[in-house]
Amino acid sequence: MKRILITAVFLITAFLMMRGDFDIFNKQENAGKYGKYREISGTVKKGETLFNIFKKYNLNITELFKIKEASANIHRLREVYPGQPYKIIIDDNNRINSFIYWIDDDSVLNIGRTEYGFCAEKKAVEYEKRTLHLGGVIKDNLMSSIGSGIENMTLALQLSDIFAWDIDFATDLRNGDTFKILVEGMYLNGEFKKFGNIFSAEFVNNGEAYRAYRFEHDGKVDYYDNEGKSLRRAFLKAPLSFRRVSSGFSINRFHPVLKIYRPHHGLDYAAPVGTPVSAIGDGKVFFAGYKGGYGKLIIIKHPNGYKTYYGHLSRFGRDIKSGTRVKQGQVIGYVGSTGLATGPHLHYEVRVNNRPVNPTTVKSLKGNSIPKKLMAEFRGFKNQMDERFASIIPAAMVIAKK
Repeated sequence: MKRILITAVFLITAFLMMRGDFDIFNKQENAGKYGKYREISGTVKKGETLFNIFKKYNLNITELFKIKEASANIHRLREVYPGQPYKIIIDDNNRINSFIYWIDDDSVLNIGRTEYGFCAEKKAVEYEKRTLHLGGVIKDNLMSSIGSGIENMTLALQLSDIFAWDIDFATDLRNGDTFKILVEGMYLNGEFKKFGNIFSAEFVNNGEAYRAYRFEHDGKVDYYDNEGKSLRRAFLKAPLSFRRVSSGFSINRFHPVLKIYRPHHGLDYAAPVGTPVSAIGDGKVFFAGYKGGYGKLIIIKHPNGYKTYYGHLSRFGRDIKSGTRVKQGQVIGYVGSTGLATGPHLHYEVRVNNRPVNPTTVKSLKGNSIPKKLMAEFRGFKNQMDERFASIIPAAMVIAKK
């Protein structure tokens, strides 16, 4: 079968691409007056440690040890990471008054001097939250459709995770497919920082529409279809997770390398050696070893007479052997070219009561439904999302904020 390229046009403006800077964290290193104190601010460079930073600015190394000790039970400062902002306030005697370090997108470490020594606290970043309306038309691949930058890549992976039971994002996409996303946008000082939760999403693949609605009940969050049934099912659509396949490529340029064939009784996915292979459903490893033309093969036995085969592997996953119980999505092996294979690929097949079936036609039952007592609440939320969907025109490539 022809190689299927999967790229899409995305509709988000450039200012949403990357995390901006907080007012207190300036990416350009500087040393300026801060009242009667002096401020040193910058970002951690590759290979740089706090010791290096303190030496660079002739700061007291003894105070560095005290700062590390104060924060030990909150956040260990043994390692700091490239690109993370920091700010140091020192007094006229070159003593540390405060040290602030950006741990991640959601939290900041704040260490201040008190009369008893240094005191540390971890503070949550308070974002302004907006609902973003996004839509697009598939033209090449999902990754480039969402756009370059880590935040956009993360959004694409979120979308693929939500529909992983219905759509194989490595092979199923077609030019002209469309998507709509209602997603939380996190802003600080009026600037976009990152995406939060996807509230609802629609994907039209090869003429068939799929919708997902995020709903929480009994302390659990899941995505449900129009009828209030969970999108989670017994079997994933494909054994090669789009999340794991895409993680092996540059976030700035995604190359769709997968080819799909339909020989014999299964599907063959051409992919680079070492690409992780996932179990499509919960089950027990029935066989893990070398088997003729299959090469290194794993057979998993699932409920209701189902078995799945994963052949030509280069190696097995950790602790994978006959009798091992595996979970849906768990990495069980890695793509290779063992056995009768002309190149690296995964041979995948499904059997029901030992009879081969076309994997693309296997339909597992939908997941659990929302409790009846909560259906009215769910329908109200669904109707709100549907109204917002109606305002999104994918071809127009417009983003609206509400």
